[in-house]
Amino acid sequence: MASCLKILLHRGQCCLTRTRVRRISISRLLNEARTHILLLYAALMLTAVGFSIPIFRALMFSEVNIRVEEDLTEEIENFQEIYADWEQSPVPTLESLSGVVDTFVSEYNPEDDNYFIFILDSQIQRTNPPALPAAIGFDSPVLADWLETKDYTFSSRPSGDPAAGEVLYVVQPLQVDGELRGQFVIAHTSAGERQEAMAGVFIFGKVAAGLIATAFLLAWLCTGWLLRPVKELAAAARSITETDLTQRIEVQGTGELAELSNVFNAMMNRIQTAFDSQRSFINDAGHELRTPITIIQGHLELMGDDPEEQAEALDIVMNELDRMGRLVNDLVLLMKAERADFLQPEVISIPAFTQALYNKARTLAERDWRLQIETQGQVVADYQRLTGALLNLLDNAAQHTGTTDQITLGCRDQGERVEFWVQDTGEGIPEADRTRIFERFARVQYAQRRSEGSGLGLSIVQAIAQAHGGGITLESRLGEGTTFTLSLPRQSVSKRLATAKTLLSQVQETAGV
Repeated sequence: MASCLKILLHRGQCCLTRTRVRRISISRLLNEARTHILLLYAALMLTAVGFSIPIFRALMFSEVNIRVEEDLTEEIENFQEIYADWEQSPVPTLESLSGVVDTFVSEYNPEDDNYFIFILDSQIQRTNPPALPAAIGFDSPVLADWLETKDYTFSSRPSGDPAAGEVLYVVQPLQVDGELRGQFVIAHTSAGERQEAMAGVFIFGKVAAGLIATAFLLAWLCTGWLLRPVKELAAAARSITETDLTQRIEVQGTGELAELSNVFNAMMNRIQTAFDSQRSFINDAGHELRTPITIIQGHLELMGDDPEEQAEALDIVMNELDRMGRLVNDLVLLMKAERADFLQPEVISIPAFTQALYNKARTLAERDWRLQIETQGQVVADYQRLTGALLNLLDNAAQHTGTTDQITLGCRDQGERVEFWVQDTGEGIPEADRTRIFERFARVQYAQRRSEGSGLGLSIVQAIAQAHGGGITLESRLGEGTTFTLSLPRQSVSKRLATAKTLLSQVQETAGV
């Protein structure tokens, strides 16, 4: 008994699990973009068919009415020719008229659902076909209208009989010696024609339903194929981790989805570049900090009780701590360069700024310092950041030149930009190192001396130049010297910074800062 209960419970749990999985699958299917697109497509198609069927029905009925009216017109014209010949006869009598009409009714065959009716002295004398529908026969309302007709009439009216439908008719009055004696009527009952038209509408509906079903199936398949880049995008996004940023989407064709794939791939390239840069930055920073820490730790562990030895160890420790402090400050500066409020721009007189910078540079080292001012204009820039960047270049030149070498600081106009340059006659930079000299922690192996800096100086200069909307270039020849040129826009930077500050203030107001 217990085993049976376990089996029943297990089966019940399996059924519940399958039901839950089925519900999840249906819910996921209903929430897919292709389902939404297909439902929208279905709604549009059904709406179009819903409007097209009554329009098609109305057009079919209109075509039927036009054809019937053409038939009635042709038949009445045939009768009118005979009637006109009778009127031109020498003695047009009632007997001869009756013979003419009887001959026409008996010899001419009307079109389908058309009826020839000869009325004489308010009585139906002859018809073709012989049997008339009740809607146009004796005692019918439409017959009473015909008897009252004294002029040629082409009209229609509902019969009140679903089997006959609407009655279209043409009435030709018959006169003898100027006296109305009868009417010749050609009538048409529309029920038969309209039933045929409705059969056509029904066939159209079935064909439309088949086409819609086929279109739905093709749309489902094609939508899945068209949305494949979106699925690949979702799959690639799900597979991205902090250790794997290599996922990309294969781009096929053109259009919005191809553009989306290109944008995603470009975004992943930027993210991977940023992650690689940050990872390299962290590794390099850790390496740079590990060396002074190791030195400090080693000297403290080996420091004895001798006061001179302790003083020497403390001097080394303080020097390494100072170097670590400079490194941390440089790292903080590089991180700040990515913020919108990194710069505090102001209008700077280029000659006065360059002269003040030259006066500071002369105290860096004993060199043959030169100054070249070739512009009298102004530039919008951050005074302190720009000063730090150029002093960095001047200090770099001083470190890699001798006392007899020449260092030139200059400025000049270059169209809508202004250029500051630092030129020295030192050792120059090897060509292999010129492509990586602006990378963080990059150091150039000089033949005679080596910089004791952190390797962040030129990265900081480049970050400051780019924050201003400018850039820095390098020209160097081994044994002849190096020239660094820092180029800045005159005005565009102020507009860009103003926009950035406005956006920053809006964000702060929104956040309630």
